[in-house]
Amino acid sequence: MPDFTTLLMAVAMGMLVWDCIEVGKNDAANLINGVFGARVLTRRAAVWLAGAAVLCGALFASPVMETARKGIFEPGQLQLQQAMVVYVSAYIVDTALLHAYSAYGMPVSTTASLIFELVGASIGVSLSLGLVHWGKVASVLNAIGVSILLAGVAGFLVQRMFRAAIQDEHTDHLRVLLHGPWIAGLMLTWMAWFMVLKGMKDVPFVAVFREQVIGRLGTGGFLLVAWGALTLLVHMLATIFQERLTKRLFGILAILGMLCLAFAFGQNDLANGASPGLSAFWLWKHADVGTAHATTMPIPVWLLAACGFLMVWGMNTKSAQRVTRAAVNTGSQFDHIALYAPGWCKTLARQLLRLRPAGPDLAPPPHLDDQGKRVHFDPLRAAVIMSVSASVIAFASSNGFPVSTTYVTFAAVVATGMGDRTMARGDADLKIGRALWVVFSWFFGGLVALAAAAAVAWVLLKTGTAGLILGLGGNLLLRTYVKIRADRHEQHYHPKLPPETAPAPGPGD
Repeated sequence: MPDFTTLLMAVAMGMLVWDCIEVGKNDAANLINGVFGARVLTRRAAVWLAGAAVLCGALFASPVMETARKGIFEPGQLQLQQAMVVYVSAYIVDTALLHAYSAYGMPVSTTASLIFELVGASIGVSLSLGLVHWGKVASVLNAIGVSILLAGVAGFLVQRMFRAAIQDEHTDHLRVLLHGPWIAGLMLTWMAWFMVLKGMKDVPFVAVFREQVIGRLGTGGFLLVAWGALTLLVHMLATIFQERLTKRLFGILAILGMLCLAFAFGQNDLANGASPGLSAFWLWKHADVGTAHATTMPIPVWLLAACGFLMVWGMNTKSAQRVTRAAVNTGSQFDHIALYAPGWCKTLARQLLRLRPAGPDLAPPPHLDDQGKRVHFDPLRAAVIMSVSASVIAFASSNGFPVSTTYVTFAAVVATGMGDRTMARGDADLKIGRALWVVFSWFFGGLVALAAAAAVAWVLLKTGTAGLILGLGGNLLLRTYVKIRADRHEQHYHPKLPPETAPAPGPGD
């Protein structure tokens, strides 16, 4: 029978596959919120297109395992078995936590969850707080708040400004020809900045471009020149192609924004799902070298591509559909939507609504697409969601904040909805209550992840193989219980009615 250390390595490698699928169900599923909500693409087409961009991002980089090496804790101060217990405990908790969030359609940052789990597990094995770099943990918490605030303020202001220019005539040729070029130029500038600073920062020719061009012009000069050039380019194309382009301009911008976010996700965040498993394998294989080297192992490109494929697989699951649908419904321009929010969240939302008058509607009238499914927002708002998300992530990354794609994209959906005043009518208390519930769950989930990982790590270290069997068994039991409860929850809030009694939105709503 293999020793306990070998068992830990085998379990870690097996759960690497499991965790990558769970990341696809939740974190990666949020990449398509804007495009899917506006029905620019079908969900399946959006998933596969975003998945291809994720894989391309993985192939353009060979990063070191980010989450494990960011200084959250010091693996070099642990013995071999203790360090491996930390990584396995993080996986046991992470797969269960992500499964639970996804089953109920709740978006969550897999990076932040993994960081809290590593903190908790390191405390559990050492029974000491000194192993953790609390300054780094504080910066993660700070980044959560900053990213939500930035995406919220920017999404609201940009949506209100662009809506004033375009109004509800995003397919009107003359109006788009008048305002579309400068709006599109601004969005493309933001996305280009995002790709240069974050999406393709490890690509050699991009690094040279940053040094030779941006370094000489300065950030402000580069953005101004890029805006002018791209505005002129869009105007020329709109003049040449006329209505064939103007009617599709904002839908194209939304798709480009999705591709930028997916590419950056593949290059920068993809390694997080693989980091604990590969760290455990590296420790086991090079036990004589020491635990400090576990976080310096580069991940082969082919392995990153394999992890990307697993995430795309997860993006095609029913749980991923629930995550996307719930996020889109939260910012929907329809008055009545199917969502869940606790009573205290809706009560707080009603108190907030009293502080601000509703005002006239700004968004286009709600309507259905050709398949009878709800169009939750127009392509203009979808393009704003994607471009604002890209620019906020680029700005935060340039200032050293490790922001989350999930936090930023969800906040952008909600903020642009507030900019269009879709959060002030109909089921406004439910929409705002759901947003409050999601944000509360981000912080509460972090505390749960920390405490659970600490408990699991302590049990594994004290009981060995028996504790490992207990931890895996508890994980499976919890997943089964959550699935049963979540399916009942889904049937209650999204019942599958017969065609003759089904409401107009349809099953894809």
